[in-house]
Amino acid sequence: MKDELPPPDWPGRSASRIVAAKPHRWHVQVTGEGPDVLLLHGAGASSHSWAALMPHLADRHRVIALDLPGHGWTRSPRGRARLGDVASDIAALCVQEGWSPDLVIGHSAGGAISLELARQGLLQPRQLVVVNGALENFRGAAGVLFPVMAKVLALNPFTGLLISQGGRSVQQVRSILSSAGSTLDDAGLARYAHLIQRRAHVDGTLAMMAQWSLDDLNRALPDIAVPSLFLHGEKDGAVDLSVARRAASVMPAAELITLPGVGHLAQEEVPDRVAAEIRRFTDR
Repeated sequence: MKDELPPPDWPGRSASRIVAAKPHRWHVQVTGEGPDVLLLHGAGASSHSWAALMPHLADRHRVIALDLPGHGWTRSPRGRARLGDVASDIAALCVQEGWSPDLVIGHSAGGAISLELARQGLLQPRQLVVVNGALENFRGAAGVLFPVMAKVLALNPFTGLLISQGGRSVQQVRSILSSAGSTLDDAGLARYAHLIQRRAHVDGTLAMMAQWSLDDLNRALPDIAVPSLFLHGEKDGAVDLSVARRAASVMPAAELITLPGVGHLAQEEVPDRVAAEIRRFTDR
């Protein structure tokens, strides 16, 4: 199968390329110069979710954003969506490409992956930032924003019809975002609608749901000494603020900043505010 890149109008498309690092063919975007920062999006999203934040980082970092296994335009085999596998495969990609992230920023499930990278010592970041971190196991079709929609699409006998109707997909995205306390403009909604029209992306999200377990990571949080910043939207209806409070309270070098009036997609809703908190944290 020929490698596929995002459409020409996709955020950051000019920086997109496909990198083969077994067992995946990764879609990555690399921009800027300076110490490496690695961006890890959440389940059901893609690297596009960092588009508004990346310019704030690229002025003094080489910014590396990738699509997680099975997500977006990363082609992946089945059976490689467990947390430990995802973390080790990302680390192998970084080694192959000569990337040495000084900072790892993860959103939602990507926050769990960033902590797992540190737990296993697969990468050696100086600092971690966890944005609206999903640090609890998926519970059926609940608990995390876009896997809910993916599961509905996958189980519905009229999936093909739903996938072919972009307008309905936008309405579904808007409804789910509302329940998660987030509001995006029409362009932001359209990007998620585009993703859920891609069956491979839906399958990749479902694979992550089916194989996800955070028990080992949560037990090990007190042993993760990497200085860490938790940023969490106060209105997050997908991952409760209490999840971040518990994690930050047991880690030896972690702090929590609550973002008033912000939902699950903090880096898309208030990128300026998220960037300011990250810069304050990294400068200190």
